[in-house]
Amino acid sequence: MLRLYDTRTRQVEPVQPHTPGLLRMYACGPTVYRDAHVGNLRAFLLHDLISRVAGLHGLRVRLVQNITDVGHLVDDAAADATGEDKILAQARAERQHPLEIARRYEQRFHADTSALGLHPADAYPRASESIELIIELVRRLVQSGHGYVGADGSVYFDARSFPSYGAISGNRLDGLRAGHRIDADTAVANKRFHADWALWKAGGERRELVWDSPWGQGFPGWHIECSAMSLAFLGEYIDVHTAGIDLRFPHHEDERAQSDSVVGHEVVRRWVHGEHLLFEGRKMAKSVGNVVLVSDVAERGYDPLAIRLAFLQSRYRQQANLSWDAIAGADRTLARWRARVAEWAESPSAPIAAGYRERILAAFDDDLDTPAAILALRDLERDAGIPAGAKFETFAHVDRLFGLDLARTVGAPAAPKQLPAGAAELLDQRAAARSAKDWPTADRLRGQLADLGVSVVDTASGQEWTV
Repeated sequence: MLRLYDTRTRQVEPVQPHTPGLLRMYACGPTVYRDAHVGNLRAFLLHDLISRVAGLHGLRVRLVQNITDVGHLVDDAAADATGEDKILAQARAERQHPLEIARRYEQRFHADTSALGLHPADAYPRASESIELIIELVRRLVQSGHGYVGADGSVYFDARSFPSYGAISGNRLDGLRAGHRIDADTAVANKRFHADWALWKAGGERRELVWDSPWGQGFPGWHIECSAMSLAFLGEYIDVHTAGIDLRFPHHEDERAQSDSVVGHEVVRRWVHGEHLLFEGRKMAKSVGNVVLVSDVAERGYDPLAIRLAFLQSRYRQQANLSWDAIAGADRTLARWRARVAEWAESPSAPIAAGYRERILAAFDDDLDTPAAILALRDLERDAGIPAGAKFETFAHVDRLFGLDLARTVGAPAAPKQLPAGAAELLDQRAAARSAKDWPTADRLRGQLADLGVSVVDTASGQEWTV
């Protein structure tokens, strides 16, 4: 059984789906006003790893990842975010419509996650397209007494109406102060309590990305967006909620208060956060000049999956230090493993090395101990007692967890669209033989295909051939 560190309970907990056989997972997605750097992508890798492990255990995964394209304000570290909307600020800088900016960076986000081998989510709801859901949730919170209209026309959440506020982050309401960009007296004048946060913000003079609501024209608060979309797309029980550690407070603390208040019980069963990524010893930031994008890695000639391998060599909830040397080393390891897998594929088939498979799966089950899993893979590579065919089968199988495309044929040309006469039938027969674990027949058929000029390599997802 998969076990993960729950930020709320502060201990490693078993992941037991509320609905048997179905894991419901919500992943906080990007605010699409700029390219995601590799530090952001490390956090997004977290839900992909969990999905892969769950899938290997036979669970069906329902993954939802939101797209924030409105409402995320600049000062998001305060209990109630202030400042300009990040999307609007970037739109002004690039002199484009805000949603043009959002769609462009959203498309780049999908391209980057694909390059890193992340499986796509089942749904990517956008905040700007979920306004009705958000308004309805705000209405329910006001009706239940958890929300109220402030003196400035915005709708606020009454933080003191949720007694367990602070369970995720450890913050106490009486220890929170008003945001440093807001005068405390002004904040209290608009709210009942300075740590209350906006569910719906009055539009004021803002004319872009605003909508009509029962409380006047305005736009949603950042935190209410995730509550509305997660409840709408996953229901009242969410098994795992993931994100980077920077969202623990105030975003997830506020989200939990909103969702639990409207539903009446604990919605998220496991809160899982990934730690920060440093680059060459410093926090990645534009002001420091050390922001690294996937495109930067590719421009240096490295496979983007080398970033993934570099990430896997550190535990997700430990701060990691990435460097160009580390990426280069991971790229060399990736190339070597693919070359070895291609060599092993030419050997007679043999059963999976069960001991190594179980060792690797146990490492992933143990709170995603990916460094231990990588060590097992290195040991398997060097183990002279394991036949080459078994190494191939094991590497191809466990790559369902690692996601490194290890069975890619090194330097292979693109496969032609047409197979020689009779080859398609032989491929079908060989696929059936492999499913039945009839290795001698599979090897004989591979030989017949070779006589036709067709080279076959087995991968975790099936046969791949070239002529």
